[in-house]
Amino acid sequence: MSDNHNSAGGMPTTGHVWDDDLADFTNQPPKWWMLGLTASAIWVVVYFVMYPAIPMAMNGTFFEGVGLPGSGKWTAIKELAEDQKVLDDYRGKWEDKLKGMTPAAILADDDMSKYALASGKVLFSDNCAACHGQNGVGTIQGAKFAKHEQGLMAPILNDDDWLYGGTIDTIHETIANGRQGMMVAHKDMLSAQEIDTLANAVAKGEPTSTPLFTEKGCVACHGADGKGMQAMGSANLTDKIWRFDGSLEGIKQTITYGVNSGDPKTRVAVMPNFTAAGKLSATEIKKLAVYVYKFGGGKADAPAPVAAAAAPATK
Repeated sequence: MSDNHNSAGGMPTTGHVWDDDLADFTNQPPKWWMLGLTASAIWVVVYFVMYPAIPMAMNGTFFEGVGLPGSGKWTAIKELAEDQKVLDDYRGKWEDKLKGMTPAAILADDDMSKYALASGKVLFSDNCAACHGQNGVGTIQGAKFAKHEQGLMAPILNDDDWLYGGTIDTIHETIANGRQGMMVAHKDMLSAQEIDTLANAVAKGEPTSTPLFTEKGCVACHGADGKGMQAMGSANLTDKIWRFDGSLEGIKQTITYGVNSGDPKTRVAVMPNFTAAGKLSATEIKKLAVYVYKFGGGKADAPAPVAAAAAPATK
């Protein structure tokens, strides 16, 4: 680096000159830049005075005035509370009316139904989608069944195939009280050949084609025609719509180890009780019921079975 402190043009430098013609000048920054810097400094002081500038651990509801809250007394919590009040005031008229309505009455009222659907969509995403998937598509579908390994499986809710019936009252009851179906393990009741015969008949959608269906007591839960009983939440074995794995091996596993039977290899099908422990309020459960009924199309032509509550399970 050269010791020459003068660059071409005679402008003063800081003493840093490279190759005799590349120098570090001492020119002042442009005026617009200096004005901007000054304005920024003034704004910092104004902001410091008007808004909370030095947050402290004790600042808050129980220590009002501690720290520097700012002359404007603004806080994010206060702003949130104000916005929440606006929202609550708007929702209030709907929420008050919902409390005294049954799910069926909500469906019959177009305005209330629209409000319940909008709220129900959010509730479903927060509380149900983790198991049932967004829009109720389920966690296992179609070709995936054959590759499924035992684990979390939630039924499809938008196909109008319901173990307990698809009326609005039944759906409401399911969400409110939970469901936990049960099928005994048959590994000690049937031989391997009998399980194979039954599984093949069920896989074809013709469970009654083998005498074993009646002889081994399958009719007691699934009905004489194999189409299931909504009062018990037992599956229709003739429609080839599967709650669990619909492959031949999957059907064998279900027959062998049952559902919620206590066996280590049993199928697990439990829907929690959303009323218990205050998971959802009564009004929120109504909204969810309307939402699930609507996006599934809901079947109102079959009345909800009176005995459905006695044998809880999922869809």
